[in-house]
Amino acid sequence: MISTKDIVSFPWQDRANGSDEVMWRYSNNPIIGRYDIPSSNSIFNSAVVPYNNGYAGVFRCDNKAVQMDIFAGFSKDGISWEINHDPIKMQMGNTKMIESDYKYDPRVVFIEDRYWITWCNGYNGPTIGIGYTFDFKDFFQCENAFLPFNRNGVLFPRKINGKYAMLSRPSDNGHTPFGDIYISYSPDMKYWGEHRCVMKATPFEDSAWQCTKIGAGPIPILTNEGWLMIYHGVINTCNGFRYAMGSAILDTHEPDKVKYRTQPYLLGPAEQYEMVGDVPNVVFPCAALHDIENDKLAVYYGAADTVVAIAFAHLSEVVSFTKENSL
Repeated sequence: MISTKDIVSFPWQDRANGSDEVMWRYSNNPIIGRYDIPSSNSIFNSAVVPYNNGYAGVFRCDNKAVQMDIFAGFSKDGISWEINHDPIKMQMGNTKMIESDYKYDPRVVFIEDRYWITWCNGYNGPTIGIGYTFDFKDFFQCENAFLPFNRNGVLFPRKINGKYAMLSRPSDNGHTPFGDIYISYSPDMKYWGEHRCVMKATPFEDSAWQCTKIGAGPIPILTNEGWLMIYHGVINTCNGFRYAMGSAILDTHEPDKVKYRTQPYLLGPAEQYEMVGDVPNVVFPCAALHDIENDKLAVYYGAADTVVAIAFAHLSEVVSFTKENSL
């Protein structure tokens, strides 16, 4: 497995002098604009991983007909990206049934010998698509993980108790004014079961920013305290849904057990590129790079469903913040 120790350049910017923010934005956000490939109307909610002394990613690019698809891209430093102009073409993986009306909101993780991709796959409504690649050139689509309707499928980076594990958020066929995080297990990345509830949306009076629905974000990170899960939370305001970013720590061996969960959010829409766009007031995390030795965390997030931005934190501080500000 490629680790961040092998990477030429970890994306990073120090916290501003005098700031006490646990998580801070890159000063040159957004790092990917809405028109960064010729066909795009917007590029957002995308996933990146270390790859070949640099980085590779799978990006949600909606075209000017607002058709949703995923595209591969590459970077030397995790900040400047070259995204392919044509969408990923899937070959048959563990199934002949690779129908897809749309693909969006991908996540990527290296497990064992390959890079696994999950995304929201259009098959009579949204469900969780699964695929894999060895080189970010050839991609293979597998059986959908679940029945419609489901979104935010996020794999754990290693097996738990001998099985693959995935977080997801059962939903509806629309904009889903509800939603809790569940975990499911599989022996083979094809058949999924043992579904357990992990975390529910909060009561309004306890933590209103996450009272309507929640969903898993980047691939969970294993820490000394357990699995750090960065997630999005939503409140339905008089101006529509507002998405912000929080964090939780799940038990290492039984990740359906929540040890800590932030009452305040880590990062909420405040900058113009987060508040103004195709869908205003959205911070939607989909990927995170971490460097344990240097205590660094870089979180990639979609902003206003229009562009890609990045924020930084010290991993140990996020863990401490989650514990000290837990519901």
